[in-house]
Amino acid sequence: MALHWLVALAVAGQIGLGWFLDEVPRGTPDRTLWINLHKSTGIVLGILILLRLAWRITHKPPPLPLTMPRWERLAASTNHALLYVCLIGMPLAGYIASNHSRFGIRFFGIPLAPWGRDDRAIYSVFNGLHEVLSWLLVALIALHLAAALKHALIDRDGVLQRMLPGKRLPQI
Repeated sequence: MALHWLVALAVAGQIGLGWFLDEVPRGTPDRTLWINLHKSTGIVLGILILLRLAWRITHKPPPLPLTMPRWERLAASTNHALLYVCLIGMPLAGYIASNHSRFGIRFFGIPLAPWGRDDRAIYSVFNGLHEVLSWLLVALIALHLAAALKHALIDRDGVLQRMLPGKRLPQI
């Protein structure tokens, strides 16, 4: 549960930072600073996401309530799978793009040797994928939050409470 919320908060911050980058003028020292922070935190976040995925694979979540219709169970599992696709694909695409850019990666100020050549075409493909996955991730997170609120406020079936700290509710 703690890893879920740590990743969730970090992803929200990273998405906010990515949007902020659109406002920082290109070719300025400020942009270099913020871009390198985004890349560095993206690498750390990518590692956290892999840890979260490993935890999820080895620790199955409690079953959903039997009162949930089959389509909702399918929607929940599909949304979770797509969230992981975006959560893994987005930092990976950004990392690959950065390794095919003349700017490379400075991991919290330490330059990392690029393993790719400076290639605008490769960079463009993976940077574009990084951006598309970020927007898809935002949509999936919005759906995830809407579903959680529906279960908490309308269905009142304990689904949201399973992921909140505090008293554990009996499984339905």
